[in-house]
This record gives sequence, C-alpha cells and structure tokens, in this order.
Amino acid sequence: MVKTIVKDVLFLGQKSEPATKDDINIIKDLQDTLAAHRNECVGMAANMIGYKKQIIIVDMGFMDMIMINPVIIKKSAPYEAEEGCLSLNGTRKTTRYSRITVEFLNTEFKKQRKEFNAYFAEIIQHEIDHCNGIII
Repeated sequence: MVKTIVKDVLFLGQKSEPATKDDINIIKDLQDTLAAHRNECVGMAANMIGYKKQIIIVDMGFMDMIMINPVIIKKSAPYEAEEGCLSLNGTRKTTRYSRITVEFLNTEFKKQRKEFNAYFAEIIQHEIDHCNGIII
C-alpha cells in the first residue's frame, strides 16, 4: 500500500527498533511507496512511512534492494555532500563516505555483507541515518 510520507521531525528523530519477521509486511508498503515516488526519490526508510523499524529500500537502478537491520561496519573516503529528502524541505550538507561495507538481513532474514561505492553508498548512508533518528 502506498503510504503518506512522514514529515514530523520529532517522529523522524527517534531511533528505530530492530525489525523482526513479524514486520515483513512493511517491505511491501516500502516497495509500493517508493514506486509511487520513483521520479523524486531513490531510497526510503520505514520511519518515512510511519513505521519505527530498521528497514530500508534502495533503488539500485535494475532492482530495489531491501535491507533489514542494516549496520555500516566499515567506511572510508569522507566527502561533503548536499542531500534532499522527501521528509524535509530543501537540501542540507552532510559528510558521507565513498566506500562502505554494510551488514544486514535480506528478505529471507539471511545475514548479508556487501560493499557499496559512490552514489549507492551515499543513498544507503542517508537511509541508515533515518533508522538511527539522524536527520540531515
């Protein structure tokens, strides 16, 4: 189901809880909502649609990647970025890293570890910040 984008910074500023198999329905709502906003959005965290759970979705171009309980375990090559967000007006500057390694659960709740670079690394960092209650 397509959900309304949350703009309440008090809600968005709260750290999300780890997701469990009971939260699997959130994934469909994230997929539907990202699809509805695809022309203006490349990633989304569950709290952006009202769920305080650590689940993100990232448009990888050829597919949408779901990450459950993602954690950045390694990062390198910091740079200054300017980002926007559907939940906020305008853009803001922030520090990002060109290379990151993320541990997460896939949709079958199997542990994964993947490296990301450049553009996709930046999107993932932005969405993981959402899970941690960090607003750019």
